[in-house]
Amino acid sequence: MNSPAPEDTVHPIPPRTLTVTYTGGEERRGPITMGQANMIRCILRDDPTHINIHDVWPVPGGVTVEAVTDALRALAVRHEGLRTTFPHPPGAAPVDQVVAAEGTFTVTVLDHAELPDDPAGYAESVARAARAGRFALEREFPMRITLLTVAGQPAYVALAFSHAVADGSAMAILREEFTELLAGKELPDLASLPPVDLAAVEASPAGLRKSEVSLRYWERIIRTGPQEMFAEPRGRRPGTDEEARQLTLRSHRGGRALAGAARRTGHPEATVLMAAWCALVAHRAGQDSCVTAVPSANRFHPRVARSVTTTSQDALLHLDVRVETFDALVARTWGAVLNAYRHSQFDSVRLWEMIGRVTAERGSHFGRDVVFNDVSALPAPLLGTEAEGQDGAEHELTWGPPQALPTRLLAFTYRTAPQLHISLWAAPSLFTPEEAEGFLSGLVLLLETAAAGDVPMGTLTEVTGVRPAERGPDWLRLDGCWVSPDAVRETLGRAVGGLPVHVAEEPGPYGMADGTYGTEATADTDGADGGATADTDGADGTADGPYGTDEGAPGAEPHLTAYIARGETPLTAEEAHRALTALIPAAGSGVLAPRRYVLVTDPPADPDRSDAWRRLKTIDEGTGRGRQV
Repeated sequence: MNSPAPEDTVHPIPPRTLTVTYTGGEERRGPITMGQANMIRCILRDDPTHINIHDVWPVPGGVTVEAVTDALRALAVRHEGLRTTFPHPPGAAPVDQVVAAEGTFTVTVLDHAELPDDPAGYAESVARAARAGRFALEREFPMRITLLTVAGQPAYVALAFSHAVADGSAMAILREEFTELLAGKELPDLASLPPVDLAAVEASPAGLRKSEVSLRYWERIIRTGPQEMFAEPRGRRPGTDEEARQLTLRSHRGGRALAGAARRTGHPEATVLMAAWCALVAHRAGQDSCVTAVPSANRFHPRVARSVTTTSQDALLHLDVRVETFDALVARTWGAVLNAYRHSQFDSVRLWEMIGRVTAERGSHFGRDVVFNDVSALPAPLLGTEAEGQDGAEHELTWGPPQALPTRLLAFTYRTAPQLHISLWAAPSLFTPEEAEGFLSGLVLLLETAAAGDVPMGTLTEVTGVRPAERGPDWLRLDGCWVSPDAVRETLGRAVGGLPVHVAEEPGPYGMADGTYGTEATADTDGADGGATADTDGADGTADGPYGTDEGAPGAEPHLTAYIARGETPLTAEEAHRALTALIPAAGSGVLAPRRYVLVTDPPADPDRSDAWRRLKTIDEGTGRGRQV
């Protein structure tokens, strides 16, 4: 479907539709690639305006409508990805891709007597509007094309793409080739693999080994890292979407500071910016580490570099920020980012199966809480009007429109020079407008201070003005996560149908009282002040697991035990755990399943005292997990 221009922007001459026929390709069929599978999962689940992508291609003066359609036809024949559909039965995700040898696509022509005062911005709005509506993967041409003309003369091509066939890099390649075709240039032979051949490489023994290694890397983080970056009283669960307004920073101060900090530390600007981002996120969240998704183009090899397909998948960065100075964090970030990118190619179906299994065992919910997408290396025209103009801003923050936010904190870095240009979407349950502005301004202040000299990590509040999350003394640091025992008790009580529940912090083994599943404890901390316990993240951000992994034996840190007075109800520890984990994705912040469940008949006379529950006769107890953890 092609979408017309927004009615309140301009009133063009009634549109007409051109049908363009292409032929000369090769018909093929094969499995989908890992990148396609990853994006198709999102396409079938997410709001189309979030997952579809768009671009605007300026048309040079003197080019005819026929020349534009000829160039588009040539691109369709040249790139198999543009002739690809994904057949699948209703209710099932595609597993194969089909490349057509011939076919048709449409171009909607919007002719105007004249374009608005901001023609590029208008073209951008037309392209963005075309993102509405889910692509029919099994039959629809994967580009929605609108040609904007003035008195019949082409001015812009506004496009929306299915993310199943293209990503930002692919759009940049298509834009470049479109421009060369209009200039009458001959395109070189294709040097990178089409999607069907790329899928075959991924299914080779070497490709499967790479995927397995990536899955193990992700599993270590999901088993041991914070389950919520922003676990705090005012937080909401990762599965609960909010609307957030776009906040855009344009700062020459930030650009100069980033360049200065990179020169002084001897590290690339991208590494310094990532270190500053992670330092400030972890500081604001009150965490010892920062877990952030970093979308990766995965185009490191020549066979993929210029493929017109979607290769992007998340790299998952887990950066331990427990260092003395910012320079030490920058040095650590370099290796951690490389490690994350190295493990960003995987079978996404198996990834989510693993996430489901691991979070059920851990009793947590993995959320894509923080996303940092640095697209500053892409060609400037591809970034659209959002990234253009206003170069004179010394330091400016502007608010834009709201959009549904499927995460807690999302940032796009469009440019780093000559100005730092970042757009931020921050969940309003966590950041007031003033706090969101303070966060971006604090990032610039951190870079300015780092450009002048090393920064002690203990001074981030003073340097940036950003304050850590506030938690009461009842919040505990357990299993690498901030946990609210009160929230756990309330959620577990709902899960077991209102039965009396008591949740206590206890030392010692994870699991049965005889220590079958854990090690000896060294101290009783029931009723302690809720101070944080040390976790075991390695310097590369891939923490050794306190349980359930091959990375190390469990430690003696405290854990939660849930006491449930089941009465005559035939409740088991397994049933209690299963019911609780079903509620966690939509529960309040700070809910992590207890490591142990103890079932008794009736509650004690003083149900608020842990020692009173411990003295009761135990009917049943266990971890509640299908696997010993």
